[in-house]
Amino acid sequence: MIGAELALAVLVFSKTAAYRHEAIPEGIRAIEELGKELGWKVSATEDAAAFSDESLARFDAVVFLMTTGDVLDSNQQAAFERFLKNGKGYVGIHSASDTEYDWPFYGSLVGAYFRSHPEIQPATYRVEDREHPATRHLPPSFVRTDEHYSFRQNPRGKVQVLISLDEESYEPGKDAMGDHPVVWCQEREGSGRSFYTALGHTKESYSDPLFRKHLASAIAWAAPRR
Repeated sequence: MIGAELALAVLVFSKTAAYRHEAIPEGIRAIEELGKELGWKVSATEDAAAFSDESLARFDAVVFLMTTGDVLDSNQQAAFERFLKNGKGYVGIHSASDTEYDWPFYGSLVGAYFRSHPEIQPATYRVEDREHPATRHLPPSFVRTDEHYSFRQNPRGKVQVLISLDEESYEPGKDAMGDHPVVWCQEREGSGRSFYTALGHTKESYSDPLFRKHLASAIAWAAPRR
């Protein structure tokens, strides 16, 4: 069972200072249910005061669940940087890339910032890494309806790309990327692991067994080794 050997403590943070996704409650519920299945302690909050050294010390990984805008002040940012430099993990879901544009550390952590998205529509996803725990349960390619993000920069070369979009399978709009990563991870020198997935806009995502396993495996991977 994913991560069952690790009694992880996970903080799910879903504060928004800009657009607020309707699927946030479903996302929280899904991670809480996964926690119960896997024996994890999951805490959910939108209170940025949780980002203190004392509070964060209780957790192995923090999930930025559809956060948007500037959600942490400078002291909270510094505490989160120390948390990660102590080897703890970060997972960003969907609009976590639409967060904290003026904080360079976070930009490096998430891997790329959101630029735009076309209308919600089906598209073909291609799994580039079938060995990673968060993708090895997926078929080589699959069709999914979601809000397909384009990014301000292509993170390939700086991150380990796990899944990319086939732009010929949908209408990407004016900000087509050509090479279009959407899920990636990083093992950061002097810091904890980072995982980002652009999937997860829709409420239906969080009842999809494949997506739930994707999230659970991402969190277990990002948490520090024991």
